[in-house]
Amino acid sequence: MAQRAIREYDGKALFSKHWNEYFDGFHYPFKSVLVKSGDELREKAKEHGFEWLNQEPLVAKPDMLFGKRGKNDLVLFKVNKPGDVTLEDAAKWIDEKQSHEVTLLSGEKGHLTHFIVEPFTPHTQEQEYYISATTVGEDDVLYMSAEGGMEVEEGWEEKVNEVHIPITMSDVDMEKAIRAHVPKDIPEENREAFTSFAIQFFKFYRDMNFAYLEINPIVLVGNDAHILDLVARLDDTAGFMMKDKWGDIEFPTAFGMEDQSPEEKAIAEADSKSGASLKLTVLNPQGRIWTMVAGGGASVVYADTIADMAGVEDLANYGEYSGGPTEGETQFYAETIFDLMTRYPDPRGKVLIIGGAIANFTDVAKTFTGIIKAMEKWADKLKEHKTKIYVRRGGPNYEKGLKDIKEAADRLGLPIEVYGPETHVTDIVRMALEGEK
Repeated sequence: MAQRAIREYDGKALFSKHWNEYFDGFHYPFKSVLVKSGDELREKAKEHGFEWLNQEPLVAKPDMLFGKRGKNDLVLFKVNKPGDVTLEDAAKWIDEKQSHEVTLLSGEKGHLTHFIVEPFTPHTQEQEYYISATTVGEDDVLYMSAEGGMEVEEGWEEKVNEVHIPITMSDVDMEKAIRAHVPKDIPEENREAFTSFAIQFFKFYRDMNFAYLEINPIVLVGNDAHILDLVARLDDTAGFMMKDKWGDIEFPTAFGMEDQSPEEKAIAEADSKSGASLKLTVLNPQGRIWTMVAGGGASVVYADTIADMAGVEDLANYGEYSGGPTEGETQFYAETIFDLMTRYPDPRGKVLIIGGAIANFTDVAKTFTGIIKAMEKWADKLKEHKTKIYVRRGGPNYEKGLKDIKEAADRLGLPIEVYGPETHVTDIVRMALEGEK
């Protein structure tokens, strides 16, 4: 499962969008804005439907995929005098926080660029609960605690109840399992409401294809459910079938990390629209050894082997194309690689490794047809950069695929060596490096 984090704002917006479908008996008073500056917040307050920004006490915090914002002194609110945090207070605070580099307690550094602003929710500590769900091995696991907030991690084993829910478990048995594990220290008057919310929360988590979903805390006041803090990661391999339910959701780069290049973003967008898996991370744009690896496990093996035999500095990229991509998707992926690898010359020339294990259901000949079409468009550039190609592949139609790519490379004047499953999966790395010697 490929997990991609989303902003707190987008996670709450997903809850709001599907609330009536999943959370019977509860009301979610969703009021939230995502802004990049104090001026943007001021302008937002002038729009219809956002009058509350001028009327209610506010809370502001960064929304950039990192936690412990309270402990990092990055939450603006006044628990004793909530009315003190006005629109102008929040706008000035946002401008001040984004004016300089921030260093988190965990060591990450960067500039704050996105902020979530919401109404302050008056409540007591006793009204805070914790709930989350994730996938562990073959099962989903639901976590529940009568204690929410920043300190829930301290004494986790004593505070948090776990419910393992196999994917084959029926809804009836799932509901029984959750009921049996609801923390006993939840007050009796709130127990049934929390239980009902937990069951519906898990169904929402599962149906929306979350890989991880945490609310900490969830505050239940009557039939109002206040989601005060949220962390969410989606299973992006399901993106192609969840487009309508997710909408145009953003997968931002985590705080402290370099933003994706346009090419990485393009591959990520293609991946989100496909049932296949298309991944690309550029490690060194001027690197000498580039890979097109079929399979997530194989991509790790190839990256490790190249780094061990040639050095990390020569490894240009990391990624995969797998899960039965179409001919067009493979061509697009290959052209992206060819474009990147022919931007910077290297006197030693470039090495392209088209590797993979033995496919289960991917038609090797079909994907290689996509690669061949890309090679035909980029042949001159590849020759200009003295590119040598090494191929190792097995699986359905692999004989035809290997024959076709060998004939195409010979016709285009591109040096190539082609091997099937009789050759060890990473032997072409050794061959490529020894061939240069």
